[in-house]
Amino acid sequence: MNILDNIVADKRNEVDLRKSLIPVSQLEQSVLFERKTTSLAHKLRNSTSGIIAEHKRRSPSKSTINQNLNVQDVARGYEEAGVCGMSVLTDLKYFGGALDDLLLARASCNLPLLRKEFIIDEYQILEAKAYGADVILLIAAILTRAEIKQFSEFAKSLQLDVLLEVHNEEELHKSIMPSLDMLGVNNRNLKTFDVSLDISKTLSEIIPNEFVKVSESGISNIEAIKELQPFGFQGFLIGENFMKTDNPGESAKQFINELNH
Repeated sequence: MNILDNIVADKRNEVDLRKSLIPVSQLEQSVLFERKTTSLAHKLRNSTSGIIAEHKRRSPSKSTINQNLNVQDVARGYEEAGVCGMSVLTDLKYFGGALDDLLLARASCNLPLLRKEFIIDEYQILEAKAYGADVILLIAAILTRAEIKQFSEFAKSLQLDVLLEVHNEEELHKSIMPSLDMLGVNNRNLKTFDVSLDISKTLSEIIPNEFVKVSESGISNIEAIKELQPFGFQGFLIGENFMKTDNPGESAKQFINELNH
């Protein structure tokens, strides 16, 4: 069992429990369910920086990153910094996140919000919509082609953007379909936690251009972005780099200023 298998096993139990507590009809009655979503893919295509900044308290590879900040301040700081979107981790057990973080971020900013979660059930996509997300993440490593199709089409029916994350060529080939907006390449090997930008570079050549290319993990400096832009990447997911500081918004602002000059 690798970490991903453990997370998915726990997630199935968690989702079953949530389903038993909160019926679908209740999610659909949420005041945010009717909200018009904002496309992250569209913003990334028209941006010079392409930064998706993350709210992340801890992770299995880094344990604690930052437990002291409140989500509202982080969301407002990121918006002020001029990021394209905000990724909000909602997994509690491994990342210290919560669905309420999504709600608080939504109340604090107008950025497109990505629900960063291990999605294994349509119910979680309804939750994302009900809690104010604009985008969902699907992880190819934990889903079959049929599930990717089912979940992405369901998300599109709710006007949500879909970011699909891959780690290798095999995952990429099984995943490409019209119901995706963005293809994310995770530079971290989820079995070993090693990080290499070469994964993004290699896969960039086989990602069709109709998808926005997003590079995730291991992007901690301007050089990494400048290195990846020639490979067609328009989105860059940055979590720990901003979150490990006392003021993630200010860090993001400095980073984007530097990048654009």
